[in-house]
Amino acid sequence: MALITCRDLCLGYDGREILHDLSFEVNSGEYLCIVGENGSGKSTLMRTILGLQRPLAGQILTGDGLRINEIGYLPQQTPVQKDFPASVWEVVLSGLEGSCGWRPFYTKAEKQRAEENIRAMGIEDLTGRCYRELSGGQQQRVLLARALCATTKLLFLDEPVSGLDPKVTAEMYELIERLNREQGITVIMISHDIGAALRYASHVLHIGDHVFYGTNAAYRESGIGTVFTKGGEAQ
Repeated sequence: MALITCRDLCLGYDGREILHDLSFEVNSGEYLCIVGENGSGKSTLMRTILGLQRPLAGQILTGDGLRINEIGYLPQQTPVQKDFPASVWEVVLSGLEGSCGWRPFYTKAEKQRAEENIRAMGIEDLTGRCYRELSGGQQQRVLLARALCATTKLLFLDEPVSGLDPKVTAEMYELIERLNREQGITVIMISHDIGAALRYASHVLHIGDHVFYGTNAAYRESGIGTVFTKGGEAQ
């Protein structure tokens, strides 16, 4: 069943159109990588799907009972966010704010869910630490635990390995792949890394001067996929 369906989307900002008539859908359990050159509209598409800006035209529909505030979102961090002076426990718990509504406290079940996601990310020993004192890889695990508190259906990840060293990058990719494979969580990941997209994704959306949407295998065989995987470079 489709969790996200985009129909005839036209996207842009400041009156400038950057994507035209874009249509695709993301079904439950899939792993979609969104790739493309700088300025192609990846971030604009992300903000539009998350309801942070309106499309110039077209529709974004949700299915299987998914609400926009139930999407677990891991954004790219700014320097200010990396220096956030809260404990790991506080950061992870904040992922439950969408389910609290106006209630000014977390229930026992919500706290248990946060604890489960902390264990799933292997960061139990960091719970009492200050977030800004952690390494980049540790911070990303904390943010992934936070995103998991917001959803059991769909994770939206914006360059989740940006700035990480190769070892930590591989560990993050494996964590994300395991969540998709073992827990059935649908993943949408924006990435500059074509290699990672082809290694882990079930589907690829390539946007830019030319647009491709389809399975991993179909992308490898497509004209645009051939250019970017053999002779080109994703920016």
